[in-house]
Amino acid sequence: MQHETNESMAISDLAERLEVAPIEIDIVAREEVTWPDSSAGCPQPGMMYLQVLTNGYRLELVVDGVSYWYVGKAGRPPQYCREPSSPADEGRFGDF
Repeated sequence: MQHETNESMAISDLAERLEVAPIEIDIVAREEVTWPDSSAGCPQPGMMYLQVLTNGYRLELVVDGVSYWYVGKAGRPPQYCREPSSPADEGRFGDF
């Protein structure tokens, strides 16, 4: 299942970033979304992106009450995003 892989990669990355044990990280949201462009929810300053609807996902992880977002395109690994953009759709909770 792809979401388990994405979740475990996101948890491992966040645990390393924050220097915490993976068990201290909770997954509170997992959504399939359609991003409005090819930035997959995490546009970077000075970059240009294709203006095409892009299937993807976002994960909200929480450590000590603080949310951390991971976003990505379908079939690609998640990336940490400090300020994710809004999806083109409202997203939906569930498996992806």
